[in-house]
Amino acid sequence: MAKNLVIVESPAKAKTIEKFLGKDYKVASSFGHIADLPTKELGVDTEGDFTPKYIVSKDKKDVVKKLKSLAKDAETVWLASDEDREGEAIAWHLAEELNLKDEKTKRIVFHEITKSAILRAIENPRNINYNLVNAQQARRVLDRLVGYELSPVLWRKVKGGLSAGRVQSVAVRLIVERERDIQNFTPEGSFRIDAEFSTEDGKSFKAKLPKNFDTKEEAEAFLKENLGANFKVAELTTKPAKKSPAPPFTTSTLQQESARKLYFSVSKTMTMAQRLYEAGHITYMRTDSVNLSDDAKKGANAEILKAYGEKYAKTRNYKGKTKGAQEAHEAIRPTSFENHTVNADRDQQRLYELIWQRAIASQMSEAQLERTNLKIEADTHDKQFTANGEVIKFDGFLKVYLEGHDEEETEEQSGMLPALKKNQKLINKYITATERFTRPPYRYTEASLVKKLEELGIGRPSTYAPTISTIQNRNYIEKGSVEGTERNYIQFVLSQDKVSEKKLTETVGSDKGKLVPTAVGMVVNDFLVNHFANILDYNFTAKVEQNFDDIAEGNEEWTKMMKDFYKTFHPQVEDVAKNAEREVGERILGEDPETGKPVSVRLGKFGPMVQIGSVEDEEKPKFASLSPDQTLGSITYEEAMDLFQLPKHLGEYKGEDVEVNNGRFGPYVRFGKKYVSLAKGEDPLGVDWDRALELIKEKEKADAPIYEYDGMPVQKGVGRFGPYLKWNGMFINVNKKYDFDNLSDNDIETLIADKIQKEKDKVIHNWEEEGIRVEKARWGRSNIIKGKTKIELPKTVDAAKLSLEEVKDILEKKGGKKKKTTKKKAPAKKTATKKTSAKKKTPKKK
Repeated sequence: MAKNLVIVESPAKAKTIEKFLGKDYKVASSFGHIADLPTKELGVDTEGDFTPKYIVSKDKKDVVKKLKSLAKDAETVWLASDEDREGEAIAWHLAEELNLKDEKTKRIVFHEITKSAILRAIENPRNINYNLVNAQQARRVLDRLVGYELSPVLWRKVKGGLSAGRVQSVAVRLIVERERDIQNFTPEGSFRIDAEFSTEDGKSFKAKLPKNFDTKEEAEAFLKENLGANFKVAELTTKPAKKSPAPPFTTSTLQQESARKLYFSVSKTMTMAQRLYEAGHITYMRTDSVNLSDDAKKGANAEILKAYGEKYAKTRNYKGKTKGAQEAHEAIRPTSFENHTVNADRDQQRLYELIWQRAIASQMSEAQLERTNLKIEADTHDKQFTANGEVIKFDGFLKVYLEGHDEEETEEQSGMLPALKKNQKLINKYITATERFTRPPYRYTEASLVKKLEELGIGRPSTYAPTISTIQNRNYIEKGSVEGTERNYIQFVLSQDKVSEKKLTETVGSDKGKLVPTAVGMVVNDFLVNHFANILDYNFTAKVEQNFDDIAEGNEEWTKMMKDFYKTFHPQVEDVAKNAEREVGERILGEDPETGKPVSVRLGKFGPMVQIGSVEDEEKPKFASLSPDQTLGSITYEEAMDLFQLPKHLGEYKGEDVEVNNGRFGPYVRFGKKYVSLAKGEDPLGVDWDRALELIKEKEKADAPIYEYDGMPVQKGVGRFGPYLKWNGMFINVNKKYDFDNLSDNDIETLIADKIQKEKDKVIHNWEEEGIRVEKARWGRSNIIKGKTKIELPKTVDAAKLSLEEVKDILEKKGGKKKKTTKKKAPAKKTATKKTSAKKKTPKKK
């Protein structure tokens, strides 16, 4: 048995570290946190000193049992979780739950998984930092208090099943406010003047007038002023300029740049970075520091000298601008600059190369440029055209890397200008006056939202990815696919001494993949801003982050912070729960001409809808769902009334009624019990019998059996998880090794036979008369299934040994619990408060 036990959070990390340590060391994984607040109760003593009640979840009991056994036999236990606050809390929970004695426990940290870093950490152990633990406890407890107390208010006052979070709700607010800015934006038109000139030897370049004209008349008049004009170079200035490299990546800038250049989502970037870190390729990926260690700077310098030469090397130090940045940490960088790439899957490889380029460029020379500014004058008026050119004299860091920009920061890039001199004659090829409109603010991308949160001091490196994933999973925000609308504009063209006018069209407002609030997100945001403005205040949220930093530095007691917050927050929650009106985002659009009843839009049980009448009326109100491209804030009275023309009966097909309607997932044609979605953007009111029949026949063709197996038809289709076969009520995924469009009879039989065998292999028990079976599930677990009821058993239960009576008993107990919790959701907090004293886990400074 190894004398030393090293505990890390991840199996991949354990595997990498084990390669560096000898036979005296055993490396094991805790698989993340082993203890947390309970899921079905508050778990915080709000009537006392806010002691949290941590429990080991069912799926971690086996892990804890194994680690206890290993720790018992080891002479020294090394707690090697990550070097951030969350990692410190994991180390503390391990020490508590494994009952580790101080004299045999050592805490080690490292920001890269290399042999030298691991051995250096073992030579310099420390104790658990309880200030960092308390900062993490403060974040966890505060977020639990906010979420646990606000969510039930949302269930009662807005819609069931909703939830609130401290940082998530602020992120939603940013996106909602941006959307409203866009909706309220009124574009203003002006005319931009562009021209193309050439030298007498035929070298062309473009120029523009620095100021736009406000009206069509002014623009047309200016073009006419240029009829028969002679042009020449009025002024020519050339100046040297420098461009400096960006600092190495922090978590935030890595997320932004990988979105711009690799098109990764924030969560994908962090997943790929985590794998690179655990494999020992990069330093720790959760950091807000732009520092590089002396060793890193020396390593970068050596590689620059070797790969590019001495004139490209320049050692640099950077200072971060992020609020509360931990400057003692290091930026994200390769563990070895000698490795320009790594042997990993393509996405990890691309992210590594981006990190390498950014880090190496940060230690390189400036790019030397020559910028030329040109002014052109005419002999018929006093306005001057301008043109700019840029020539790279020495590429410096640009040899490796150029930082990307978001749309709102992008400027038109200027190219090279031909060799020119003052008073040189120029030939005008054309001048255009094009109507241009001011643009509304840009919708947030994941990357620009991270940038905004960081600017406001909201959240920290570890919170960005989960925050953005959470608000999308809760259906408050979605990745938009706004189609845009057509807009007419005018362009005047002066060419060959004639002015002509063109009428053109452009698509405006189209957005793909930007963050757009849903109807639910907007209503929830309005309710929270109206009643909890202090919690959703940007300055308050940033101040809370500063409080966490103060706790981490030992300058503030975390329980005092909780008490100060809760004594005003809890009464506010109780007041809103008791006195606030329901919030459904209702907007009155007008009156129904037939009944005189009000026509309104609001959030309903199944999403946004239009309603004629009210619940107080004797007659039941009429309802119609909004289509996916309509919103509560923008739908007009006319559009709302059109929705009541649905469902529209179109006729009969094979004895079944055919109708077109609008549903939760968009417009569709229905015949009998079959549904066919309309094409994206297709108006259901415009669908006639011929179009419906075309869609029905396409559906029949797609659903037609392609084969018969064991006397039953086989159909094929494509769903959200890819291509599949359907046979005997069973869906069979078709993987990439098969040519889905050209499946042979043998392919189909193999796929079905394999699926049948797989289903048989899953079954542990099957009591057919009782309608109960026990099946294997993922991650070594198993499920009890009866009708629509499915109960997941923990890993600790050996399902093969269960008897029918034991299974029935589990079903009865679980069923009973379900009913109980549904009825008694409201008083759950009181129960939790009494229980929290059961196990005191607040750390004391040692």
